[in-house]
Amino acid sequence: MNQNRGTAPGPGAFNRRKEPVIKIIGGEFRGRNILASPGKTTRPMTAMVKKSLFDTLAPYMIDANVADIYCGTGTIGLEALSRGARLCHFAEMDRHALDLLRRNIETLNVAGSSVIWAGDVVRRLRQWLDEMKKPLDLVFVDPPFPAVREWDWSAVQETIFDPLAAKMSAGGLVALRLPAETDHPENIGDLQLARTKHYGGMKVLLLERADKET
Repeated sequence: MNQNRGTAPGPGAFNRRKEPVIKIIGGEFRGRNILASPGKTTRPMTAMVKKSLFDTLAPYMIDANVADIYCGTGTIGLEALSRGARLCHFAEMDRHALDLLRRNIETLNVAGSSVIWAGDVVRRLRQWLDEMKKPLDLVFVDPPFPAVREWDWSAVQETIFDPLAAKMSAGGLVALRLPAETDHPENIGDLQLARTKHYGGMKVLLLERADKET
């Protein structure tokens, strides 16, 4: 179980600027409020969608080493910590989102279970991954939808998915969220498509790492 957790500050201290707020929906922090991004470039996950996805991912969650790539304010990675993940690496470039992420981490008192990767994912992901001491068990990749619609899959395989696959445990899983209409390859390098979950205007690809040791 994660350590160094405590109670949230008062409501005024938590959200002075009246940012959007959502609730953790399961696990240790169920019902706790955290700050969310306005959702201008992606469709925020509803509670129903999040519950469906996390119910599917439950076998991968306990004591997992997790990464939340393009994390925004960390709502997905923090949900994973609430549900038993041991450590989450949060990767984000937007400064405002990073500020809200840090406030969320402070509110839930999970600094000891959190690592923040601040900067351009495409340029810096490989370096961040090289600094890890243990392989990843579960990765969430939630890029801005406008960027996804212009993706060159060969390029993003080289800069994002190949580095991730190389640093994952055997049988590790990537959950990639895309607009529903986006075409995608069946496999992305060593990541093999295991299942696609459809949710209205979005879909989540569940990609398994090929069964070999790092």
